[in-house]
This record gives sequence, structure tokens and C-alpha cells, in this order.
Amino acid sequence: MNGRYNMVLSGVGGQGLMLLSNVIGTACAQEGLPVITGEQHGLSQRSGSISVHLRMGEGTYGPLVPPGDADVMIAMEATEALRYIEFLRDDGYIIMNTRLMHHPLETMRHVREDAATEPYFSLDEVRKRVRSVTPNVLEVDALHLAEAAGNARAENVVLLGAACGLPGFPLKKETVKDVIGGVVPEKTIDANMKAFDAGDGACCDAFG
Repeated sequence: MNGRYNMVLSGVGGQGLMLLSNVIGTACAQEGLPVITGEQHGLSQRSGSISVHLRMGEGTYGPLVPPGDADVMIAMEATEALRYIEFLRDDGYIIMNTRLMHHPLETMRHVREDAATEPYFSLDEVRKRVRSVTPNVLEVDALHLAEAAGNARAENVVLLGAACGLPGFPLKKETVKDVIGGVVPEKTIDANMKAFDAGDGACCDAFG
């Protein structure tokens, strides 16, 4: 790989972002690629927002991706793509799960107040705002693909497979899959491999 490659992973607590970070970091080590990781999170145990920054390549001196410098963002939840969109380059890629989740406090507020005057973001609204920043958006129904692969908890692996299919992604797919096979429970390895391939296939269909 020439130069640096920056990633931002975003989602909410419990969606498996730490697993993705560990897999990518381990794959970098196996391929001899320097990597620095950093985390920003709120109440991750209470469905709070969480992000992980990964900076790969030589000449990287800080753990957090500067705004406007991320080559790719993986958004495990659609509205989290909006929360961290400032980190993306103008020509960067977004791998966005179409799942919408709402924080419990937000839900409680809508129960108390008139929801009609303060509606949730719809997927269409998220889509419109994200595509105003970059045309390079891949929307993935990760839950559907994970369930079809045999493990509904593998949404994160679906999205990682999609990222690995992007043009210029610095890690070999085989390396990433080998690392996944070494960290997930043995009984789920086959389903996780299928989930990865489903995400990779969705990316290839979209970006060639």
C-alpha cells in the first residue's frame, strides 16, 4: 500500500465495533502494515454512540482521523453515518447499514412529547443527507444478509466484507477472513464466512 488509509467505524454499543477493530488491527499486523487505533464513545453499554478510528500506513502520528480525511466509513446504524460524516473525504466511501435504531432516551422523549412535531430521521432523509456529501454510498441490509448466512449477529462481518471489496482497500480479503475465523466461536465460523462473502458480493455489485 502506498501512503496512508484512514477508516472510521461508527455505530452504537453492542453492535460489534470492537470485534471489527480487533480483526482489522490483527490483519494489519499479519500483513506488516502499521496501524493506530482510537476510540470515541458515550454510554456504549446503554446503546450510546461509539466510533473507532483506524489509521493504516506509514507516517501516521495520531489515533484519531482528522475531519475530512477518512477514506471509508462503516456505519453499523444509518443515523450514525450522519453523526460522523464530517470525518469523510469528499470522494470517500460509506458502507451504511440500512438498520435504524433509536436511543432509549430519544424514544422516551417521543412518548412524552408530540412525536408528529419532532419526527425521527427516516432512512430516506439519512440517505439524502449522506449522498449530499459523497456519491460513493453502499447501502446494505446487513441484518437480512447476516440472517441468510445463518447468524443474525454477523451484521458487522457483512459490512466488513463490503469494505474489503472497495477499490484500494489495503488488506487482502483472505487475511481478514483468516483472522475472523480465529476470533469468532467455532460453531459460527461457516456463517461468518458466508456473511463476509455476502457483504463482499454486495460491494462488487455496486462498485465493480
